[in-house]
Amino acid sequence: MAAHKNGSLIHIINRASVFFKNGSYRKRILLTSLKPVQCQRRTVSSIGDRNTNLTPHLSSNLAGWSYNELYELSVKDPETFWGSIAKERLTWNKPFDQVRDCEITSGKINWFLGGQLNVSVNCLDVHVAKHPDRVALIWERDEPGTEVKVTYRELLETTCRLANTLKRHGVNKGDRVAIYMPVLPIAVAAMLACARIGAVHTVVFAGFSSEALAGRIQDAQCKAVITCNQGVRGGRFIDLKPTVDAAVKNCPTVQHVFVAQRTSNPTPMGKLDIPLEEAMASESAQCAPEPMGSEEMLFMLHTSGSTGKPKGIVHTQAGYLLYAALTHQYVFDYHPGDVFGCVADIGWVTGHSYVVYGPLCNGATTVLFESTPVYPDPGRYWETVQRLGINQFYGAPTAIRLLLKYEESWVKKYDRSSLKTLGSVGEPINHEAWEWFYNVVGDGRCPLVDTWWQTETGGVCIAPRPAEKGAEIVPAMAMRPFFGIQPVLMEEKVTCLWSVTVYYPSVSFGVDSIPGHYFTGDGAYRSKEGYYQITGRMDDVINISGHRLGTAEIEDALDEHPAVPETAVIGVSHDIKGEVPFAFVVLKEDPSLNHTAVVKELRGLVATKIAKYAVPDHFLVVKRLPKTRSGKIMRRILRKVAMEQTGDLGDVSTLDDPSVVTEIIKAHAQYKSLTSQNK
Repeated sequence: MAAHKNGSLIHIINRASVFFKNGSYRKRILLTSLKPVQCQRRTVSSIGDRNTNLTPHLSSNLAGWSYNELYELSVKDPETFWGSIAKERLTWNKPFDQVRDCEITSGKINWFLGGQLNVSVNCLDVHVAKHPDRVALIWERDEPGTEVKVTYRELLETTCRLANTLKRHGVNKGDRVAIYMPVLPIAVAAMLACARIGAVHTVVFAGFSSEALAGRIQDAQCKAVITCNQGVRGGRFIDLKPTVDAAVKNCPTVQHVFVAQRTSNPTPMGKLDIPLEEAMASESAQCAPEPMGSEEMLFMLHTSGSTGKPKGIVHTQAGYLLYAALTHQYVFDYHPGDVFGCVADIGWVTGHSYVVYGPLCNGATTVLFESTPVYPDPGRYWETVQRLGINQFYGAPTAIRLLLKYEESWVKKYDRSSLKTLGSVGEPINHEAWEWFYNVVGDGRCPLVDTWWQTETGGVCIAPRPAEKGAEIVPAMAMRPFFGIQPVLMEEKVTCLWSVTVYYPSVSFGVDSIPGHYFTGDGAYRSKEGYYQITGRMDDVINISGHRLGTAEIEDALDEHPAVPETAVIGVSHDIKGEVPFAFVVLKEDPSLNHTAVVKELRGLVATKIAKYAVPDHFLVVKRLPKTRSGKIMRRILRKVAMEQTGDLGDVSTLDDPSVVTEIIKAHAQYKSLTSQNK
């Protein structure tokens, strides 16, 4: 790695910016069909034997234990299991005096009571003390071959300067800070700077509209916003500062907006704005860390639920960090010296846990991927793997499905021998994508871990690894619960509800639950071998390219149009994205209305109020929606119509007027015919 005289990440970013051209459980609980999922029984058992013997050991007290023994201990005696690991794996200001105090029925979840620590110390200082020049971050910038490497020492110094800047401008322990930035080293430093001074960060995906950003700022009551002038992705510049400007007009709690310069292009500055690099340059590279109680807030991250308003999920200090680090190490078989490549955005929980906190707590070298899978060509991921020597590659099925449509030569032309583990995240991976990922990308030699987890859980809950030495991996199955995870299935007519009994320290409880369990809202099937197959969402949340989005949130945006009295949005399957929104729209009875123009306006409305990725792929204008006599929209009928499965609509006797179904089917047939003609 090149040495940088000033040791400052600020100057690295500024210098870089000019480069751009343009055993089995019997209680049953889970939301899924009882019809078994047919799984290909060819298994992968001979690969990665070195990966499954749980070395290094979880803790000295648990050395030599098998996976099965450790798992049993984790659910039967979580105090012993997690207590021994937390004592050895985290650096504490004050040791905890009680491992857990949990009563899930009342929503009381407390771990490592009485303990104090600082997350940034565990992610930075402890590693700087041992190996300051180890590379912490490899910033894989949009243009291939222009990556920037940042050592743990440089990252610590930048974090401290940023932390001191925040403090100088009145941001203190407990204050909330919004981070609206692309995948940049300065964004990671911003997260860690908040953690260092005890402020709570809420990272907002830098693709959300100003209204969506404002809503999240308002919900978190943020005192400050950290952003940058522009983002760079796929060869394009994306203005971010104007979005922030529009958002903060409606956010009276915001006192300062700190603006970093991602590119050399100027941006107008207002009275709230502070040039971040200039402010940091005059600050000390040392900042005393704030001791934080184990259960004090670390961050808030908004995720879509079944209501129209995104919910802020809170994760606290010690339990979240420990779980993120442990799952990072054992699910992906991370070893010291590996280069870990998770290509997620930091605006999502995957970026929090497996780009930032998990890898850095383990002293790893983690990749920050700024670009897209197909820029400048469909070989981008694999060229990056070759150039950076990536050992673990963790991405979304959406990207894999996109790439498998291209010639295999885009993969084969690059050396992927550095890869040891492949990972899938965000949604269930289909068999075709799994086989291509495993055989073409991994040459049939790398374990492929299909991981299931959620924003609420904070880290991977079900995955093929860890497991006993030589244990099989079944294609396209998440398979095995991680330590402390006890999935439960509950039969309910033709569906099942899935929950998790909480024996692990990372789950968040501003979430829905059922007595004694955390309710996931996802469907699953358990094979006769006891393996778990995730089938997807069973509530009114859809999964677009791995990003959860509540249908009610889209409906709320559509309903704001003056010509639209009512809408219903469902999710339908999509070859690339997994799911896409399908909107059924009722318009006012006004002969002057131009339906095409209204639909165009509705597209713009969703893009403005949420994000472009939330815009429905399909708009079907109907006269009315199918409702029960109590007024509830029967969405399963709409889903059947959209998926062209009207041969079996099921029981429609509860509809107020069953003839509405015929109307909608006819409208859909006309829509399909018109769509086909326009192709």
